[in-house]
Amino acid sequence: GEHVYGSRTQQNMYDSLKACNYFELANHSFSHAFRNNFNKFYSEPDSAVQDFERSADSLHFSTGIVRTPGRNIWRTNDIKSTDIKLSTTTADSLYRKGFTAVGWDVEWHFNDAQRLVQTDSEMVNMIDSAFAKKRTKTADHLVLLAHDRTFKTTEDSASLRRFIVRLKKREDFEFNVISKYPNLVKDTLNSK
Repeated sequence: GEHVYGSRTQQNMYDSLKACNYFELANHSFSHAFRNNFNKFYSEPDSAVQDFERSADSLHFSTGIVRTPGRNIWRTNDIKSTDIKLSTTTADSLYRKGFTAVGWDVEWHFNDAQRLVQTDSEMVNMIDSAFAKKRTKTADHLVLLAHDRTFKTTEDSASLRRFIVRLKKREDFEFNVISKYPNLVKDTLNSK
């Protein structure tokens, strides 16, 4: 949230993404957990909720869909899951305040140099495995976490393109925006 208005370039990028039909923007907090101070952020539930509310207000989000920084937290109508127990109180506070937290089923990892760890072929195999072993939060649905900063090089960007093309060629895959995920609370910010 705080980076959107950090420069004219960032604000223009945000405005372009918001206007584009291929993207759906959702809340990832205002300060990114007090600038990656995850232990402090998740140990102060009221401050964490205020951080998400500040982002929602400043960026004019119309839904309460969030992805928590640094944690794989789910709080939906059907799913209650927290990867690190110390984050539970904050996750529950966000949900009580009308936010729907969506985590991920598979993550495309990166190294310290912000380069992809898995190849596009390995990612397709990981996704196939997650479905085959029923390791997704919702049957026949999968949320993939991939950080945009890892696709800056031509090689990594090409890997992302190959990954998408491979899956789109298969009839058993469909890409969609997160608000289409089953049983998410609709217009949760309006229900506060």
